[in-house]
Amino acid sequence: MKVGLHISDFTWPGGPQSLASDLATVARTADDVGMARISVMDHLWQIGHRGPPEHEMLEAYTTLGFLAAHTSKAQLAAWVTAVVYREPGMLAKMVTTLDVLTGGRALLGIGAAWNEDESRGLGLLFPPVAERFERLEEALQICLQMWSDDESPYDGKHYQLARTLNSPQALSKPHPPILIGGGGERKTLRMVAQYADICNLFDGPELEHKLDVLREHCERLGRNYDDIEKTVNSSLDPGQDGENVDALLERLRELAALGISEFHGSVPDVWRIKPLEILGERVVPEAASL
Repeated sequence: MKVGLHISDFTWPGGPQSLASDLATVARTADDVGMARISVMDHLWQIGHRGPPEHEMLEAYTTLGFLAAHTSKAQLAAWVTAVVYREPGMLAKMVTTLDVLTGGRALLGIGAAWNEDESRGLGLLFPPVAERFERLEEALQICLQMWSDDESPYDGKHYQLARTLNSPQALSKPHPPILIGGGGERKTLRMVAQYADICNLFDGPELEHKLDVLREHCERLGRNYDDIEKTVNSSLDPGQDGENVDALLERLRELAALGISEFHGSVPDVWRIKPLEILGERVVPEAASL
């Protein structure tokens, strides 16, 4: 099992003045201790369960470019991209650029978007939920076409592209991995089965049921369920001095038994660095053996 770091909070003690240097230190440390992936949220305001909207939040893809310069091994992703925040052709180009400039370390995490307050607040497109899912499916089709040899036009209900040229192409083959976030049983998990390489589910009592639903979608679509990587998103908290490590490792063993291959989570007070060092010393090596 892999362990990944999700950075979801930028309100750190040093404030914006030291955020660049602090974030660089966090990224280098996470990379050095063996975190398989490093991700940031695609939000423009802080979200409710993390803090008030006025707290510091960085734009995701600009931040990923910064993280690329301070890491050398970890895969990088927005976890997950709000489909309506960027036109799909531009999104495919952004992920391709990240992949090329990192030597093949980009991952496209994407979802239908949900934060109406920040969208309305900043004047971004935020159509009804049914249309957002339609746009998500078209965006997936566009990205896959741009990551192929097919430069023909794309004529969808919501997006029209005259020529899907993408040069240079991504280094990741056959294309940067696609992760679709969310556990919606009718639409999201069906799209995972049809288009994605990775699913992302929340740790909780419904996890096994969600995996069963994904398996059913795979069977209906003729997709090999085992070809889809299963990740779980939750809190990654080793404790101030490692007091939570044993419980965390026990949960990783339980998840591995369900077929989960990555535990991806936020680390409280990650700017302290010590939690990352504890994870690198005790959790990452043990997880690798599961």
